[in-house]
Amino acid sequence: MGREDDLGHGDIEAALAARRELGARYDAELVDGFAERIERAVERRAAERGELQQRRTAGTEGGRIRQFVLGVISVGVGVPITIVPMVATDNGLPAVIVAWLGIAGVNAAHASAVNGPRRHD
Repeated sequence: MGREDDLGHGDIEAALAARRELGARYDAELVDGFAERIERAVERRAAERGELQQRRTAGTEGGRIRQFVLGVISVGVGVPITIVPMVATDNGLPAVIVAWLGIAGVNAAHASAVNGPRRHD
């Protein structure tokens, strides 16, 4: 993918100048050459978009797995955090509520970071 694949205003001007210089009998060759360059540029851009989409999908899948693991660990940690204040104190409910709000906040923050803003293409 070198400079010869890049298309721009100068390329169009060069093709028109070549047509004026060579005459109408070379129109087909000029058009075919220019069309091939356009096709290569479109294929390159499509491949780049496909690679970008694959990277986004791979990142999303890894994030979902991490989110699931974080959720399982949160529940595993939340059970003893719930039992200890309820057994050790007369009224451990406020401590349990604060602990679970913290656990939910951590999970929500991670989910937000993993998922990011939703785009509807």
